[in-house]
Amino acid sequence: MAKRSPLAPPPSFGYPPADMRAVIQRASEASVTIGGQVCGKIGLGLVVLLGIEDSDTAEDIEWLCGKIARLRVFNDDDGLMNRSLADVGGGVLLISQFTLHASTKKGNRPSFTRAAKPEVAIPLYGQFIDTLERELGQAVQTGEFGADMKVALINDGPVTLTIDTKNRE
Repeated sequence: MAKRSPLAPPPSFGYPPADMRAVIQRASEASVTIGGQVCGKIGLGLVVLLGIEDSDTAEDIEWLCGKIARLRVFNDDDGLMNRSLADVGGGVLLISQFTLHASTKKGNRPSFTRAAKPEVAIPLYGQFIDTLERELGQAVQTGEFGADMKVALINDGPVTLTIDTKNRE
């Protein structure tokens, strides 16, 4: 059997090509609690649930962070979504969420084999935080990777978007 290059993406095993996924919710306020302690909190801003796969790259991180930072999902004076986080002085609450890569194709119990293992996901999650903070020019509030988190938010609008780096839409 031929060896696969360490730079080559892992085989897809019949799944679509890999993508970093984000569910983005406009919030008037949000927080994350771990073990009864609030560890991240924002007022007006975005809650970003982030799913990472093994083959995600720095290019995926750069593209997605840029997209999040420049999303115009906040209302202007005419009630149109024309303002970005920077325009409204909003914050970001970023939560790692491996379940965004759940497969429910077979049976009723989700499979999470497409989600990156911690040894891959944790460094990429850290890189995502650093890149998003650089793009926004401010600190990003976070949960804790792998922790049992309670996320509370008031979804404003409601406005909820899904973005993945494969489709880039």
